[in-house]
Amino acid sequence: MKPGIQDQIEGKLHNLKGKIKEKAGELANDPDLQAEGQAEEIAGKVQEKVGQVKKVLGK
Repeated sequence: MKPGIQDQIEGKLHNLKGKIKEKAGELANDPDLQAEGQAEEIAGKVQEKVGQVKKVLGK
């Protein structure tokens, strides 16, 4: 797999998982789960950006 693409894919998955956890926390009225989801979503966005940078530098 090309440099950065795997990071971009994993980042998108973390982002999606974070959004799901955040919504589940809202529905269950669980602020801890909601915060965990927000943190995972941010981590996913960061990982996506790292993948984009690796892709550009790999060319």
